[in-house]
Amino acid sequence: MNSKDLALLQPYCENDMKLLKKVSRSIFMKFNEPLSNADYDDFYSLANLTLWKAYNSYDPDMGVCFDGFLHTCLQKKFKTEIAHRHRHKRVLNQLATSLDAVNEDEDTGSLMEVVPSDFDTFEEVLKRQEREQYQDKIQRYISKLSSQQINILNLLMDGYEAYEIRQILDISERQYTNNMQIIRSYENVKILF
Repeated sequence: MNSKDLALLQPYCENDMKLLKKVSRSIFMKFNEPLSNADYDDFYSLANLTLWKAYNSYDPDMGVCFDGFLHTCLQKKFKTEIAHRHRHKRVLNQLATSLDAVNEDEDTGSLMEVVPSDFDTFEEVLKRQEREQYQDKIQRYISKLSSQQINILNLLMDGYEAYEIRQILDISERQYTNNMQIIRSYENVKILF
């Protein structure tokens, strides 16, 4: 590696990879994807690998500066990673079944009808969990719900009937049903167990 090669990489590698992180973050913002701190770490690791791959495949005779070339490589790598993550989520969502879903083995009825009527999810969880763990799981469950779904859940816990909840929240029967499917979906409820 000669001094000219180092001049290409040095701005990205100094100050704890500050420039590479800045370029990566600007790309994340354009994707408009919610990312956790762990996701950022994953993408910064991908950016680091992409930097070296871009450096090894960069040809100055292409007529593009290294900065532009690297930016394009990072965009492609991040798009591919996001598509991969969404594909994984779609596969999981296909496997999730709502308790309100119609039972395909029989002509009528939903899975909810199979669950005994005196079954109480929260009560069952409380039996199995110690107090602190239970609170933690409830918080994680609630964090996955929208504000409207939380309002529905609170009204249900206060003993309101479905038609009363729809009137109070001024929502249609379809909106109520859709929200209940999400509230009861296995994907959300499994956190409680």
